Amino acid sequence: MGIRIISVKRENAMSQEPEDDNDLQPEYDFSGAVRGKYYERYQQGTNVVLLDPDVAQTFKDSESVNRALRLLVDLARHEVPERR
Repeated sequence: MGIRIISVKRENAMSQEPEDDNDLQPEYDFSGAVRGKYYERYQQGTNVVLLDPDVAQTFKDSESVNRALRLLVDLARHEVPERR
């Protein structure tokens, strides 16, 4: 399963009254939205990694990042002996 990070604001964590978090702007248009579009994928687990800008310029999409990381993992398996 992937990594999930959940943050809670401490000052409201114990509060019984709901906080007004409605920060949606009137210009937001969700008329074409699909409810639950990524639900199944999220249930499988997620990993979000933030790339530094210089690294992000090298990769055009997540597929290219994954391909590069798999190559690195494969190289490491062949070059570095396993620990016992």
